[in-house]
Amino acid sequence: MDETTEQGTRDTQAAGGTEDARGAEDAEKAAGSLAERRSAVLREARRTLSRAGARSTLRDRLAYLHESAADVYDLDEPADIYGNGVVERLEERVAALLGTEAAAFFPTGTMAQQVALRCWAGRTGNSAVALHALAHPEVHERHALSQVSGLRPVRLTNEPRLPTADEVRDFPEPFGTLMLELPLRDAGFVLPTWEELGDVVEAARERDAVVHFDGARLWESTVHFGRPLAEIAGLADSVYVSFYKSLDAFGGAALAGPATLVEEAKVWRHRYGGLMFQQFPTALSALVGLDRELPRLPDCVRHARVVADALRTGFSEAGVPWARVHPERPHTHEFQVWLPYEPDLLNETAVLQAEETGTLLFASGWRPGGPGLAFTEVGVRAAGLEWTPEDVTAAVADFVSLLRRADGHAGG
Repeated sequence: MDETTEQGTRDTQAAGGTEDARGAEDAEKAAGSLAERRSAVLREARRTLSRAGARSTLRDRLAYLHESAADVYDLDEPADIYGNGVVERLEERVAALLGTEAAAFFPTGTMAQQVALRCWAGRTGNSAVALHALAHPEVHERHALSQVSGLRPVRLTNEPRLPTADEVRDFPEPFGTLMLELPLRDAGFVLPTWEELGDVVEAARERDAVVHFDGARLWESTVHFGRPLAEIAGLADSVYVSFYKSLDAFGGAALAGPATLVEEAKVWRHRYGGLMFQQFPTALSALVGLDRELPRLPDCVRHARVVADALRTGFSEAGVPWARVHPERPHTHEFQVWLPYEPDLLNETAVLQAEETGTLLFASGWRPGGPGLAFTEVGVRAAGLEWTPEDVTAAVADFVSLLRRADGHAGG
């Protein structure tokens, strides 16, 4: 190869590299632009099935607390210092709701569960924690149980359901704690039946293991189980609940259980850096959530089933092949929708629908679920209670029309 040819090759390679870099830069800009548009429609859409307060502006969040806090706590009381005052009131309220001896406030659920499982490991003498492969600590917490707390997670199953009693009973190695996520979010917010849950707990007891519920979303499980919160929580030795996932608080979590466990957990909370100087904004917002959001969660669960049926009808009438709602009859007020399209196309369409019609049908992002498949999570909150089945099917028709238009442009 002569010098001229070599230089031409280098120029071609450089040009190709520049084009690749520009393509990557364009893709990054497009993703950034879509994220900004999604943030805007989450705030501005006139109609949506779920309007989470976390998407509001700082001004709106502060106004919300200012308008509602006096209804749940005497604002002339001294502010909390290191967990007293309003934080203690919140802990007492949670313990009463769950029927436990005590509860401890934590800034995050990740910390609350690490502490709970660490305490149980010390008491049982076994650091192994049996859980589902899709459990939150395994998927979303960067292996915190093992990397931070010295625990050893062992996976009972990776099936898209809760572990069965036989899987617990026949697991080939000992474990000190069984952790059950109720509902199991990454499998589609699924729950076992009440009888299945009782059998699983009993199987753990047969192995002399304690039972801990990851109940981040336990609040909305009462309709499916047909039991009050205290009866559900009463099956476990300890329970963690979240204040922001369903109750729309600013953050925070609680660990509930026997008084001796909770006292030990508070020691570890301090060691983990969770004993914060003042937490009154979060604690007040959690009390507001318990007063305002918790009572209407059963209505949201029941209406989610109406919405799920209407979504299925809408996609069928629009002629979309292989559209799925999972579970077919939602177990909580949240569920999955699966469609045979790429996630980028679906994300663009969801934002475009809100921009053009003011209706945000799918507020959560679409994620890849396999070749040519994507899924999203749908939640029905207070805003969604106003939707009739006809509203849902009409919104689906608009969405599919825009989807086909966008798909045609993409194909062209």
